[in-house]
Amino acid sequence: MGAFERYLSIWVAIAILAGVSFGLLAPEVFAYLAELEFAHVNMVVAILIWVMIYPMMVQIDFTTIKNVAQNPQGLILTLVVNWLIKPFSMALLGWLFFEFLFVNFVSPETAQEYIAGMILLGVAPCTAMVFVWSQLTKGDANYTLIQVSVNDVIMIFAFAPIAGLLLGVSDIHVPWTTLFYSVLLYVVLPLVAGVLTRKWVLRTNTNDDAIAQLTAKFKPLSIVGLLGTVVLLFGFQANTIVAQPLNIFLIAIPLIIQTYGIFFITYYMAFKLKLKHNIAAPACLIGTSNFFELAVAVAISLFGLHSGAALATVVGVLVEVPVMLSLVALVNKTRGYFE
Repeated sequence: MGAFERYLSIWVAIAILAGVSFGLLAPEVFAYLAELEFAHVNMVVAILIWVMIYPMMVQIDFTTIKNVAQNPQGLILTLVVNWLIKPFSMALLGWLFFEFLFVNFVSPETAQEYIAGMILLGVAPCTAMVFVWSQLTKGDANYTLIQVSVNDVIMIFAFAPIAGLLLGVSDIHVPWTTLFYSVLLYVVLPLVAGVLTRKWVLRTNTNDDAIAQLTAKFKPLSIVGLLGTVVLLFGFQANTIVAQPLNIFLIAIPLIIQTYGIFFITYYMAFKLKLKHNIAAPACLIGTSNFFELAVAVAISLFGLHSGAALATVVGVLVEVPVMLSLVALVNKTRGYFE
């Protein structure tokens, strides 16, 4: 790892401070950038995530994807955690904290909205950022693609019923255009670009290390995309962060507990299943992180832009990058236990 990657946590911390500072100093700029969206998908963020993911997609070799069937435990683990454990544990934590532990700090109506936002995060497994976490932990890029793809297919059918069950709402409006364009922009397009790039490189270069050399050159793009995304997300929410620090802190506590809890449960299960580390790492990190774009869009459509539910989903965005980086570091340090 280069010096820049080794101290990635520091650069992310600087990006967070920069985002909040710029958001306060130039709110009109971020307000303009926030309006550049289609179906609740911000185009600027989408481009940065595309830049971040594209170099990773170049590494995917479709000729080896058939080998996933020889080791299905990692895929099964991801599905069990994402759809049978995570949504319900998130709902339980929200209920525990905002109905009991924090009952004196927020009104009952606000508490219900915070719980709703947490539930929406819990029902939306990660789609885009997981490729970053997979790369940082030297995960199997091919296996990660299969895990993300299967989760996306299941999400189309399971998101509304599970969210409706946990929210106690019979008629949930799922913004299908948000779901469709998010998957298209964050997975399909960078994947197609990566496949075409890979074919072109292999056709024009006989060097066996050509792909590795190319991805090494592209690696700075991934870092720039990640840091740019962090700056934008924190810039968009700068005023909220400053105006409601206590509420954000209260929401962040159960979200952080959920994130670490789900990770350790999944990581322990992966260890007991004797999964290879390059499969166990992305399997655990997919279940740990969230598809926050979809959760935010649904919260806004159900409860309104300035609702507690929308705020809770935004706090999910705020805590995810720092927490996930800490888990990436833990995964890398414990590689030896799997090998």
